[in-house]
Amino acid sequence: MKKLLAPLLLALPALASAADGIDTGDTALVLVSAGLVMLMTPGLAFFYGGLVRAKNVVHTMNLSIVCMAIVGVLWATIGYSLAFAPGPGALDRVVGGLRWAGLAGVGDAPEPSLAATVPHSAFMLFQAMFAVITPALISGAVVERMRIKAYVLFVALWSLVVYTPVAHWVWAPGGWLRNLGVLDFAGGTVVHVNAAAAALVGAVVLGKRRGLRAPTVLPHSVPFAILGAGLLWFGWLGFNGGSALAANGLASTAFANTFFAPAAAAAAWGLAELLMHGKVSGVGLASGAVAGMVAITPAAGFIRPGASLVLGAVAALASFGAIRLRPRLGLDDALDVFAVHGVAATLGAVLTGALATTSVNAAGADASLALVGKQALGVAVTLVFSGGLSYGLYRLVALVTPLRADEQDEWTGLDQAEAGERAYLSTDLETAGAAPSAATHAPVPVARPSPGSSAA
Repeated sequence: MKKLLAPLLLALPALASAADGIDTGDTALVLVSAGLVMLMTPGLAFFYGGLVRAKNVVHTMNLSIVCMAIVGVLWATIGYSLAFAPGPGALDRVVGGLRWAGLAGVGDAPEPSLAATVPHSAFMLFQAMFAVITPALISGAVVERMRIKAYVLFVALWSLVVYTPVAHWVWAPGGWLRNLGVLDFAGGTVVHVNAAAAALVGAVVLGKRRGLRAPTVLPHSVPFAILGAGLLWFGWLGFNGGSALAANGLASTAFANTFFAPAAAAAAWGLAELLMHGKVSGVGLASGAVAGMVAITPAAGFIRPGASLVLGAVAALASFGAIRLRPRLGLDDALDVFAVHGVAATLGAVLTGALATTSVNAAGADASLALVGKQALGVAVTLVFSGGLSYGLYRLVALVTPLRADEQDEWTGLDQAEAGERAYLSTDLETAGAAPSAATHAPVPVARPSPGSSAA
């Protein structure tokens, strides 16, 4: 009898899941992808940390890691509900309601309007990782001068006031951009354009770093930057592939596109460096790959892999050019967040309208001039909304606590001043630092890197 009942007992969990509408393969994909996307924030910490001066590396990495704490708590308490719950009446077009505040009602059963075959809790967790990394991207523009106290307050406000409405517009069933037909498979507009606008405004509000003789500095650790880019690329497979929300052909295409677009972007960036400077830098290859990842994000589930090669290469060259232009504008976006995330995401979103095909995703749309216009509108609205509100939030935070570190702390390094820690034991002026004497007036200068080789 036991032998006869054993197969039935083993099949009971699967039968229960089928009765609930849960597909175990889809659920596994989403949960694994959530883990991959979570890895991206520490990866970003390594990437950004490698690109700054040694005296600021711990503080820079902390600006990414602290987002996991602050935004994680806010997402569970109210952020998820504001982003994805149905809003009251006509307000559902612009913001969610409080139905799922504190994750009330977010359980093991699927929410058909969001993901019909995976537990609601799995979908929520997957989306949490997007909410975490988005404000962390902003930090690259304001590193080496922004206080962590001000940054934490800004991130808490920004994630609720800026991120959640934009996520609702684009991804929630009632969102006005989604219903308009704007396509954003995994966050080109919601994540990258949104963060890039806030980063650009932050760089303007805080002003230039003190004591720089060049518009940028040599990365203190190229291995850190390359490691970080590798972790980002690995995690980005889940970022885009998991956004299919099902273990199917669409997920496979999104995974493939997320490899090929960054590969083409890294190749294009490296070739540009080789032609212009006769060398190919590790940071340049890493930066090119990141530009490709950003560009393919809105398009990953709407275009063919062949088109992703073109998109990645074009985005890399556009970001490469933007980085070369930025110093001429007198803007100290320290790690070129806007030049990479803003430029590549804008290009990726708009070209999604020119490359999309329903043969890849029947839920999308075929390429057309009208679709290109909708994509451009989505980008423009997000830039204005995020940029304007971010400016107001920076000013509001400044009324509570100073945004910028003291001059002495900038000279000596924010690791000691803001974290009470140091990454290295070296005591030379550039790494540990000391206030310059009247005779020197500035820190030991660092060599100017090849243009286009220090992006973030």
